[in-house]
Amino acid sequence: MTTVQVVEQVAASANGVWGILGDFGGVKVGGPVEAVEVEGEGVGAIRTITMNGAKIVERLEAHDEASLAFTYAIINEDHPLPVSNYSATVKITADGENACSVDWTGTFEPRGADEETASNLVRGIYAGGIEGARRALTG
Repeated sequence: MTTVQVVEQVAASANGVWGILGDFGGVKVGGPVEAVEVEGEGVGAIRTITMNGAKIVERLEAHDEASLAFTYAIINEDHPLPVSNYSATVKITADGENACSVDWTGTFEPRGADEETASNLVRGIYAGGIEGARRALTG
């Protein structure tokens, strides 16, 4: 298994960042994301993200508001990402009133690409998600 971890500081409250990243259905349409649909609520909810006509289907595996952490997994094998057996956890830790760190860690097996290419793509997704939360909260 390959592990990719992105840890970044955000100049915003942990609860504010959680409000964005912890919202399983909150993925924004734009760029390569054409549509987002969520079925169900809480653990077990299914999120379908359509990108360039292809679908990535993810299931919420754990969601702990008290510890500001959640885990999700890709459950369809016909998705466009160069990974299989993918699971990721996002954990937000307060570093003061208006500062926090986001730890986004995923594990997977590269599929159809070498480990470096797959890792760089996943790292970019995580960094982009954190940057999106940062922009939404700090302008």
